[in-house]
Amino acid sequence: MKSIDRYMARLIALPLFSTLVIAAMLLVLDRMLRLFDFVATEGGPISVVWQMLANLLPEYFGLGIPIGLMLGCLLAFRRLATSSELDILRAVGMSYGRLLRVPYMYTIVLAILNLFIVGYVQPKARYAYENLRYELRTGALGASIKVGEFTTFPNNGPTVRIEESKDEGRELKGIFVQRNDDKGGSFAVTAEKGKFYAAPDPDEIIFQLTNGTLVSREAKVAVPRVLRFNIWNFPIRLPPTSAFRARGGRNLEFTLPELAQIGRDRTQPEPLRDTSRAAFHFRITEVVSMFLLPMLALALGVPPKRSSSALGVFLSIVIIVTYFKVNEYGEGIGGLGRVDPLIALWVPFAVFAGLVLWMYYTIAFVPGGQPIGALERVFAKISKVVVRWLPFRRERRNGDDDEPEAQPA
Repeated sequence: MKSIDRYMARLIALPLFSTLVIAAMLLVLDRMLRLFDFVATEGGPISVVWQMLANLLPEYFGLGIPIGLMLGCLLAFRRLATSSELDILRAVGMSYGRLLRVPYMYTIVLAILNLFIVGYVQPKARYAYENLRYELRTGALGASIKVGEFTTFPNNGPTVRIEESKDEGRELKGIFVQRNDDKGGSFAVTAEKGKFYAAPDPDEIIFQLTNGTLVSREAKVAVPRVLRFNIWNFPIRLPPTSAFRARGGRNLEFTLPELAQIGRDRTQPEPLRDTSRAAFHFRITEVVSMFLLPMLALALGVPPKRSSSALGVFLSIVIIVTYFKVNEYGEGIGGLGRVDPLIALWVPFAVFAGLVLWMYYTIAFVPGGQPIGALERVFAKISKVVVRWLPFRRERRNGDDDEPEAQPA
């Protein structure tokens, strides 16, 4: 790489990765609050929240990588333009196509990475996320019991209540356990302490009780039996993890080859084929559209002469978000069978590509061309009017008028 290539690589790297990290953190924080509330409501361990967030990261990176690439390239070209370095590079004969060499190096690497994420990693991570949600709802994650409340285990399991929990639930005190059997009998246990232990069977846990009393009542025996114990191991059955459905309950859980296979399979129901084809084309257009982003970033990142307006940065976010939302709508109507998915998703891509190519041609090959020059002028006039009539400027002006004149000594 030449010096200019290394310089461009450094200019793009910082905003690219910063945007990617910030976008992922914002999305994670938004989902984290809801996951904490969901896990607390279901009575699951807090550690499962981090597992669920880890399974959502591929989905967030699939959205963040195109935005990070867009802003990284745009801010790099904007810095070159506002510091007049772009004029020097153009004066020595370096074309815009030559300046796009490094941005397209980033694009190729990130497009391959994004294809691997949305095509293979994201479907399996989404299935793991849904599996964790199922285990939380059914109690298959283990015994996380709320203090002071009666908790009933599924599959005709016991009812448990504890009075005190220490060491993140590893040490329990003041325990009450009650269970009914299939023959009409029941037993109740009170114990001073208790702990949960893993069992060789993954569908079972051991609840070890210490220093307690067991009262057993049989259906045909009038007098209950009372037993005092020092240690009693009580097995509790959990829902088997195999009870969760197989992967593929939703199109989000299918990989790209699986979507293509279902879409071509004539033996599958037509609604399933339509939704699979729509999801397949949605993911492909999402990756292919990344190759248009460096040209769009160049067209929006170079402001007009004697202007430092950031309108291009704002428009870039609006354009890319709008395009993704249009693609989501196209996937929806394509999955419903109203429009062929090939048309519903590739026609918007063709319109987007035509707009980007026109903007790049205007700035690269039209002398003095500026794709958003008219919008820049309108934006500049509106900004001047807004600044002129800002409330704090009026207050300051009025305050200056009210100041008393200096009196001569």
